[in-house]
Amino acid sequence: MSEAVKVIGTRFSAFSHRAEVALRLKGVPYELIAEDLDNKSELLLRSNPVHGGKVPVLLHSDRAIPESLVIIEYVDEAFAGPPILPMDPHDRAAARFWAEFLDPKHLWRQLWLALWAADADARRRFREEAKTSLALLEAELGDRRFFAGDGIGYFDVAASGLAYWLAAMEEVAGVSIMADDEFPGLCRWAKEYTASETVKGCLPDWDELVAGYAASTEKFKLVAQQGL
Repeated sequence: MSEAVKVIGTRFSAFSHRAEVALRLKGVPYELIAEDLDNKSELLLRSNPVHGGKVPVLLHSDRAIPESLVIIEYVDEAFAGPPILPMDPHDRAAARFWAEFLDPKHLWRQLWLALWAADADARRRFREEAKTSLALLEAELGDRRFFAGDGIGYFDVAASGLAYWLAAMEEVAGVSIMADDEFPGLCRWAKEYTASETVKGCLPDWDELVAGYAASTEKFKLVAQQGL
């Protein structure tokens, strides 16, 4: 398939990052269509009507594929290049399981509430829940360089928000959750992931990311309140 490939997203979004990295791992040229999430474009709303115009959306010729994990699998199947998902069926299932473990209803919810919940007791409770979940990931990683082994794979991409975006949120919130003394393996993995030449090309500028999060603190707290 050689049709034009575009990603509707934003460099500030860890979920948009997943789509970009998947394409980069496959060596697929693409265009990033930067989206203003406070003033969503007609293109985005039309391309992802089911989820209210959330990013990312992959545009491949006349096809629109929403949802970051779905996009990773689509890219893996639609384009030639090294596989992103494991070849072994059991390993593929395990990678999908851990990706679901991460996503908004579980670990990301715990982290979000640990950072932004208005009630201090709630923040402490969710911080401990998040650390319990991170300990499971620490054990799953073990001594490997990446979750996929020697190179970046499906779950590394799925977990990429922990490698960069979480630290920016921690800095703004003044809270440390994934600290090196408690999670040395995950912190080592985060450094390895963000040092990859494939990854660096689609990471947001650190200072801009922190400034953007600082400006959005009240919005984050409101979302946390709704999530309790």
